Amino acid sequence: METDCNAMELPSNTEFEEDSDYRDFEGTDVKDMRLEAEAVVNDVLFAVSNMFVSKTLPCAEDVAYINVETRERNRYCLELTEAGLRVVAYDFDQTDDRLQTPYHETVYSLLDSLSPAYREVFGNALLQRLEALKKESQS
Repeated sequence: METDCNAMELPSNTEFEEDSDYRDFEGTDVKDMRLEAEAVVNDVLFAVSNMFVSKTLPCAEDVAYINVETRERNRYCLELTEAGLRVVAYDFDQTDDRLQTPYHETVYSLLDSLSPAYREVFGNALLQRLEALKKESQS
């Protein structure tokens, strides 16, 4: 196999190598759970009363916590890991080790199980989007 350049000729990026926060991630596909949590929040914030990544509970590369208040005014603290999302407490910024709740693969599934109002708002938004696509394709 031919290459256009010799790897020995490439300049090394000393800033990257010296930055211990990134050294362990080189060549791996590691998810940053805080970024994942922010994406989850941005995706469904319109369908709940309040939702934000916890600033009190620790985030790491393998776990993040999300506070959510449903339209029914119920508060939950959610744990986000590679296994999915689950309720870990019935208030913001809390965890209860005695609570054994199931993991959900998606935030949609979890909120669907917790909040009938979420289900309605999300369903209506989906219907409106489908109607807009239908009109767009007809014009």
